[in-house]
Amino acid sequence: MKALFIGGTGTISTAVSKLLVNQGWELYLLNRGNNNDRAPEGAKLFQADISDEEKVKDLIRNLEFDVVADFIAFVPSQVERDIRLFSGKTKQYIFISSASAYQKPLSDYRITESTPLANPYWEYSRNKIACEELLIAEYRKSGFPVTIVRPSHTYDDRSIPLGVHGKNGSWQVAKRMLENKPVIIHGDGTSLWTLTHNTDFAKGFVGLMGNVHAIGEAVHITSDESLTWNQIYEIIASALGVKLNAVHIPSDYLAACSNYDFTGSLLGDKANSVVFDNSKLKRLVPGFYATVRFDQGIRHIISNVLSHPELQKEDLEFDSWCDRIIENYKASMKKWS
Repeated sequence: MKALFIGGTGTISTAVSKLLVNQGWELYLLNRGNNNDRAPEGAKLFQADISDEEKVKDLIRNLEFDVVADFIAFVPSQVERDIRLFSGKTKQYIFISSASAYQKPLSDYRITESTPLANPYWEYSRNKIACEELLIAEYRKSGFPVTIVRPSHTYDDRSIPLGVHGKNGSWQVAKRMLENKPVIIHGDGTSLWTLTHNTDFAKGFVGLMGNVHAIGEAVHITSDESLTWNQIYEIIASALGVKLNAVHIPSDYLAACSNYDFTGSLLGDKANSVVFDNSKLKRLVPGFYATVRFDQGIRHIISNVLSHPELQKEDLEFDSWCDRIIENYKASMKKWS
């Protein structure tokens, strides 16, 4: 079996690439070569920018694939390009969408693939919806063999998954925990959230590859474990060996007082309670089950991040912003108490 991944070295695609090679697939990775040190041994590398359509067309001229998966398509024009490039070249095209595309606010916190798609808060999600609509229309018109995959909050061992963090990632929040500084939790921390380790995601994804029953379908891949944000932050603090010093601040307050995209990432995603029904995935991939519980996965992350200084990217701007927001919020609460 032969597959082409566009990207292939990101958080979710790295785990999929490794599992695929271990299962004996012939894997090609097409990317700009920025993270090829993360490519699994045995994968064949095409160094190119996917937006250079003519160059890519030349690279794959004499190749056909069982599966093509694009991990870095975000807007409809990129999907249109893929349709031009891969029509007649692959038996299955997998588009990586996002679970943030599901309607916000939710009419029911239990999410299935039939939950409507609508997100007025986040352009990223609306673009993913537009990509899905384009691909399904092409499937109906010409039989383009699309499968749509919707990940939720998927993590690996390089970064701590959080609700609120700055542009440099999660390390600054971990550092605040280690220094016993107050850490922001959005809302009251009681909304439910689902975190999925990338190795669990990979099992579901690979099970959909080459799966004739997945053609024309949309499927989300997540863990079955649901945690409140209070539990998530407590588990992280415990893994760091510290006591959590949490400050709860409403999500709309954070969105209004920030240069960060908390309107999208919070109001359009993480501030909502979500519980995913993975029945469809389990029908398509018999035996699928997410096995990495968050309290287990986070211990590996903390150990890895603490032992690799290059993963500890400080963010002094975000640190100062946290201090200001916490001080201003406490002052406003005190004023009206």
